[in-house]
Amino acid sequence: MKSIQKNFIYNVLYQILLVILPLITAPYISRTLGAKAVGVYSYTYSVAYYFLLIAMLGIGNHGNRSIAAVRDNREELNKTFSSIYALQVSTFSIAIITYIVYLFVIVKDNRLIVLLQLLYVTSGLFDIGWLFFGLEQFKLTVTRNTLIKISTVLLMFIFVHKPSDLWKYTLIMAAGTLLSQAYLWIYVKKYVTFVKCSLREIISNVKPVLILFIPVLAYSIYKVMDKIMLGNMSSYEQVGFYNNAEKIINIPMGIITALGTVMLPRMSNIVAKGDKEKTSDYIRISIKLVTLLSSAIAFGLMGISNVLSPVFFGEEFTACGDIIKFLSVTVFFIAWANVIRTQYLIPNKRDSIYLISTTIGAVLNLLINWMLIPKYQANGAALGTIVAEFSVMFVQMVAVRKEIAIRKYIMSYCPIMIIGVIMAVLVGWMGYEFGVNIVTLVLQILIGGGFFCLATMGYMLISKDELWTIGISSILKKKK
Repeated sequence: MKSIQKNFIYNVLYQILLVILPLITAPYISRTLGAKAVGVYSYTYSVAYYFLLIAMLGIGNHGNRSIAAVRDNREELNKTFSSIYALQVSTFSIAIITYIVYLFVIVKDNRLIVLLQLLYVTSGLFDIGWLFFGLEQFKLTVTRNTLIKISTVLLMFIFVHKPSDLWKYTLIMAAGTLLSQAYLWIYVKKYVTFVKCSLREIISNVKPVLILFIPVLAYSIYKVMDKIMLGNMSSYEQVGFYNNAEKIINIPMGIITALGTVMLPRMSNIVAKGDKEKTSDYIRISIKLVTLLSSAIAFGLMGISNVLSPVFFGEEFTACGDIIKFLSVTVFFIAWANVIRTQYLIPNKRDSIYLISTTIGAVLNLLINWMLIPKYQANGAALGTIVAEFSVMFVQMVAVRKEIAIRKYIMSYCPIMIIGVIMAVLVGWMGYEFGVNIVTLVLQILIGGGFFCLATMGYMLISKDELWTIGISSILKKKK
């Protein structure tokens, strides 16, 4: 448990950095580049992301799980790493060549930006984060990412000053990602050694990788395809609005993602040892924790969105307010599904449920986007995302209802969600009464956050909730 807390702290600290940096860069980039340039970057990035995604297949989750299962056996570890990475080199070689063909044969507009995104596609060739996650070496990956992120922010302020600097912004972001992935190779020899693998050993990874790839691809349809469809069916400005609204949602969601990142290798190792009781305990505590965090995030964003958008991004991005409100609903669905996926489905190799749920979500998202984007533009894409995320969570929850009492765990935290609703109404009223300005936004955050924290602590203290007990126990142990 101690190592889990330590790894979670590393990831949370990194996620806090990811919260702080966009708070600094997003307003600057939005005002400097403008809605159209932000939309162009988001559109070209989304296309490049698909090339990287398809090349990566399901290697990230498969590699993480496989490394975690054999990490105590150095010989098996070397063999597993070598065979998986050999497959990764093959798929990325094809992807890079295909992207170059796409660049010179298909692309007509913004060709320089698309060319620079090739660096981002190439970064996937060096991505071995799955090795270090499987070994639970989170400190190393967090340190690397922290240094690179801070460097890219500094370069951004130095070189990006006007819409025509879009190519510089793209270069900084893409090269930063490439450098971030390449940096980890300095430490590879400390943990693994390349060994010769037979073609059969490499091919043995294809089936599990493809099984895990389908849900990853499906998931990307309602996380990335939205922006491509908006770009094709609406305008780059709408892509910019949607991208910034989604960015606001993703900032605090990183804390919930950190929990899943830490727990996947640990749960894979526990499942390999057959400890069902510990598995159940971790999932129960995790569901309660993400419900608490989601209540603060979702209802907080709903309350402040109309003030946050123009204050944070500028008047040009006022339309982001309604999109943020819509997308805030998905925070709960994403959080609950994340726990089910990373702590039960993937560690137990219940990949078919993961596959079916995300495929259903992707199909529904495409249909709703196709129907709503022409009329409702970015708001239509947001509604498609809500339906997609809910369907994924619902299918997974129904599939595991006999093994895990997910619904029971969630319902036990209804009082916390009610506190969140009251907070949203309170800060929303403040925004209406005090007007759109930075002072209002600061007051909303301080008063709303203070109310939620005090009310939640009061409830947990009275009910003697286990999260409160665990937190107090950890504090007392540290003092001793």
